[in-house]
Parts: sequence; structure tokens; C-alpha cells
Amino acid sequence: MPSNVAAFFDQWGADQQKVKEMAPNIARGFGGMFQAIMKEGALSVREKELIALAIGLSVRCSPCINMHVEKCLAAGATGEQILEAAGVAVMMQGGPSFTYVPEVIRAIEHLQKTGS
Repeated sequence: MPSNVAAFFDQWGADQQKVKEMAPNIARGFGGMFQAIMKEGALSVREKELIALAIGLSVRCSPCINMHVEKCLAAGATGEQILEAAGVAVMMQGGPSFTYVPEVIRAIEHLQKTGS
């Protein structure tokens, strides 16, 4: 299966700009909640991002997988830690999550290769 990770990241910025322009309340509301919750606290940013990735994987959200793999890596998670979080999602949700693990791997590979 070909990777759509690069295409996703190429399009993401433009998509988000359109949301900000056409639905500013949605962008501000979600952005504010994200910033408030995903900052350092009792859980580290890395731990929160690993949790977010596992949830994104379990609900089969490809954009969530791509974005949270990127944020996991930026927060200092290793590929091994990211795949362990993916394993927890598979253990909790089973086959549907398992079928999306290749997307996690493609995102890790792409982001590590491009240095993002």
C-alpha cells in the first residue's frame, strides 16, 4: 500500500488555514482546548501524545495518527515507544486497530526521514 503520509502533511496546513478562515469558532474552540489539555502536567506531553495516538489509532482516524505520531516524535518519543502505544490500542480494540498499525509505521518512517 503506498504511503499517503507525505500528501497528508502537504495538504494539512492549507486545510487548517481554510478552517480558520471559514469556521474560526471551531478552530479557536478546539485549539484552545488542545493547548490547555496537551501541555505538561501530571502527565508529560510525551505521555499525553502517546495516549492521543493510541486513541486515534483505536478510532481509525488517519489524520489523528499522522498528527500524533509527529507530536510524539517532537515530544521525544522513540519509534519503539510509539509502536508500544499502538500495541496497547490493538490489545484494547483488536483487529480494526491492528489494520491501521501500518499507517503508524509509515508516519514514523516518513517523519524520521524528513526530520519533521
